[in-house]
Amino acid sequence: MAATDQRTAPREKSYEEVRKAWEQANLRPLWESVLAHKVREGGPKPHLWPWRVLRPLVDDAMRVTSPTAVERRVLTLTDPEAAGGAGSTTTNLATGLQILLPGESARPHRHTMNALRFVIEGKGAATIVDGKSCPMEEGDLVITPGWTWHEHVHKGSAPIIWMDALDAPLHRYLGTDAFEPGPAHDVPDCADDDAFAFPNIVPELGDPAPSFSPVFRYPWAAASAAVRKAPRGKDGARRVRYINPITGGPVMALMDCHLTQIDGKTETIRYRTTSNAVCFVVEGKGTSQVGEDTLKWEAKDIFSLPHGNWITHRADERATIFVVSDRDALRRLDLLKEQYGNE
Repeated sequence: MAATDQRTAPREKSYEEVRKAWEQANLRPLWESVLAHKVREGGPKPHLWPWRVLRPLVDDAMRVTSPTAVERRVLTLTDPEAAGGAGSTTTNLATGLQILLPGESARPHRHTMNALRFVIEGKGAATIVDGKSCPMEEGDLVITPGWTWHEHVHKGSAPIIWMDALDAPLHRYLGTDAFEPGPAHDVPDCADDDAFAFPNIVPELGDPAPSFSPVFRYPWAAASAAVRKAPRGKDGARRVRYINPITGGPVMALMDCHLTQIDGKTETIRYRTTSNAVCFVVEGKGTSQVGEDTLKWEAKDIFSLPHGNWITHRADERATIFVVSDRDALRRLDLLKEQYGNE
C-alpha cells in the first residue's frame, strides 16, 4: 500500500507580507504613490516678504553677527510651504539678503552654483569677480557665474544690502553642487567692460567662449532707461532682458534676469508658465494675483511666482520689478510651456 503524501500546499502570503518584503528589498509599489498619474491643478503657493517686516530684521542681523563669525551675513528667504524647510525660496531658486557694514569684507571662494546680487540699499561696496572689480550701487545687478572666484569688500560709509539669488536647489537636486574656499588661483584673464560698450559689436573671446556673460555688472541707470523705452509685450508689461552680449542668451546658463515695467493703473493679461521666478519690487506698488492668492506689494518687497499658477499683475502707480527665473533653463530642456489669456 502506497504511503500517504503528507505535503500540503504552501500558505498564501498576505498583501502586507508581500509589501514588507518589497520594502526590505527597497522596492515601492507605484500604485500606492499619491503622485502616480496625478492631474495637477494650479501650482505651489506664492509668498510675499514685505520690506517693512524684513528691514528691522536686517538691523538685528547687523547687530548680532559679523562676517568674521558667520562667514557671510545672509538671511535666506525660505518658502514656508517647502517640505522640511528645504531652504529654497521657490522651485529651483534660492534667494537671500546679504549685508555688509563699512570696512567689512567676505573672503574669496567659488562654487558650481550660479549667483547674482541685486543691490537694494547703500553703495560703496564692490564684488570682485575673477579679479574684475564691480562697484555696487542701488539697482545694479552683479553676477557671479558658476566656478568664478568672487569676494565682497565694502569701503563705503553706510551699510549695504543686496538680494542674492542662486540656482542652488537645482544643483543640490542634480548632485552637482561643489564649493572651494580661497585664496583664488588660476584666475582667468577677463576683458574689460569697455570692450562690450559698442552696440551690436563684440570682441572675439576665444573658442569656446564662456557659457556666461563676460560682463559681470549691469548698472541700474542703463537698465532703467532701457525698460522705459521698451514696447509693451504680449502680457501688456514692458520688459527688457539682461543678456550675455556674446550669445544674446541669459547672463548665466541656469538663471534668466529681466526688468519689468507695469504702467500705472494697468493690469497685465493673465498667463501661466512652467518656470519659476522671484521678484524684487524696485519701485512702485500694486497687486499680483497668483493662483488663489492675492499679493499686495510695494517698493523693496520680494515675492515668489511658482510654476503652474495663473498670474496677473496690476500697478497702482508705475512699477518696476526685477525678476530672476529658471525660464531659459527649462526652455533648453524643452520643458517650458506658457499660456496667455485664453490661449
